Amino acid sequence: MKIVHFTEIDPVEFPEPAKGVKGRVLVGKKDGAENFCMRLFELPPGAATPRHSHAWEHEIFIHAGFGEIYREGEWVPVRAGAAAFIPGEEEHQLRCSGETPLFFVCLIPDGPPEL
Repeated sequence: MKIVHFTEIDPVEFPEPAKGVKGRVLVGKKDGAENFCMRLFELPPGAATPRHSHAWEHEIFIHAGFGEIYREGEWVPVRAGAAAFIPGEEEHQLRCSGETPLFFVCLIPDGPPEL
C-alpha cells in the first residue's frame, strides 16, 4: 500500500508546447500498480496541454481551479469537482482559464508512458 501527499512527489516540468505544465505520477508501476497509472497535472494560469489524441481512454477529475477541455471542436468549461471521460482516439486538450493553477487527476491504463 502507498499513501502519499502529492507535494512529496517531485514534479516533471514539460517543455514547449506544454511550457509551465507539471506532472506527477501519484501511483504507477514503481508502486506495483499493474493495471492503471494515476497522475496529477498542474497548469498555471494561461498554460495548456498540447492538443492530441491517442489509442487509450483516460479519465480526468478536476481537483482545483478553473479550466476548459477541448472536445469535438469546442471548449467546455470545467471547475473543481468536474469529471471527464475521454475515449481513445478523441482529440482533446486542457487549459487553465482561471487566476489560480488548475489541478487535475488523470487515470490511464497500463501500457502508455506514465508521463
